[in-house]
Amino acid sequence: MSSGKIKIKKQRRREKMKKNLNRIIGFIITLILILILVPTVTVINLPDKIYTNNISVSSLAPLGNTIAKDENGDNKYEIKLLGMIPLKSIEVQKVDNLKVSLGGIPIGVRVSSDGVIVVGYSEIEINNNKEESPGKLGGLEIGDIILKINDIEVYNATDLLKIIKESDNGLLKMDILRHNQNLTKTIQCKKEDDEDYKIGLWVRDSTAGVGTMTFYDPLSSKFGALGHPITDCDTNEPFLIKKGDILDSSIISVRKGEKGSPGELRGVFVNEDNPCGNIEKNTQSGIYGKIENNNTLNQKCTLIPVGFKNEITIGKAKIVTTIDENGPQEYDIEIEKLMDQNAPDSKSMVIKITDEKLLGKTGGIVQGMSGSPIIQNGKLIGAVTHVLVNKPDTGYGIYIEWMLQDAGIIK
Repeated sequence: MSSGKIKIKKQRRREKMKKNLNRIIGFIITLILILILVPTVTVINLPDKIYTNNISVSSLAPLGNTIAKDENGDNKYEIKLLGMIPLKSIEVQKVDNLKVSLGGIPIGVRVSSDGVIVVGYSEIEINNNKEESPGKLGGLEIGDIILKINDIEVYNATDLLKIIKESDNGLLKMDILRHNQNLTKTIQCKKEDDEDYKIGLWVRDSTAGVGTMTFYDPLSSKFGALGHPITDCDTNEPFLIKKGDILDSSIISVRKGEKGSPGELRGVFVNEDNPCGNIEKNTQSGIYGKIENNNTLNQKCTLIPVGFKNEITIGKAKIVTTIDENGPQEYDIEIEKLMDQNAPDSKSMVIKITDEKLLGKTGGIVQGMSGSPIIQNGKLIGAVTHVLVNKPDTGYGIYIEWMLQDAGIIK
């Protein structure tokens, strides 16, 4: 074999070894990047505030990271990659041995709004001609909350009609709330065929329904329910509550849920003249207030420890809800997905009803179940909040810390 051919073979061998070496180096670099990036992304997605229940703070740091107390705050901790590169500062609140009374009981909800909510427009008729709503022409939108007219507070629909009727020229200065923003609109009402001035609006000042209590704290008398805000059925805007009551309620029948048609727990209020509590807050995570008559609740509720989201795992769990005269019962579910959240949101986890008995009676999650407690490993971890309209056995739940936070039980 000639020396030239030998040189070519050696060169090819060297090139092949070089390529293999580059592949190995590339693989090692990729592996290192993955080992760095995955924990980094995990840390970045951690909430700014974490509640723990007898869990070591060091266990909160993903593999390859360290966590140490920040000198700038009592409950502040800093997570560092490989103990050197700062990634995130978090607040850790230790809540030891917190227990609340488990809900799962049906409640009647009755609220009146602070102001009146615009839910629709109506044309007015002048000289047999239909004209567009003066309210709409003046810039009012569906979902607006009318708080004042000509500096007079509006508490209900009767107040609205009275102020319009008594106005001299039908010119109204309206203070409204739109998507949490205060605005002022000027509306020129019109007389309908020589009658009183008309504004051409449909409004609502109250609502009522049936839901489920999630928890009750015997020490403070505070409660949490629903897991989502009370909203107007026409506008889907949260009710700005002026006054609200919770009432004892009984479930009398169930309309089974089907694909495209959510089911419903049908209930009746019991002893409407004697509310068992008041509603003080209506937030993105539910309704909250204080129990005034707790004799019934103390008989129905049992204490249960609380589990925070760092304790929740994908897999088997249970819900507690009432669908008939037998009272609160446990039913099997599956937690399918957990969401990363930094702020209260009623869609914290995806859940699926697997209990054959519950599926047979309700078809899955139905209206009125909102607030039903979710239990895993003997701890209260959340509440049922929504159903998927086209998949009634599946829906959402909320992390219990969002509800406890808004209730004022944890800070």
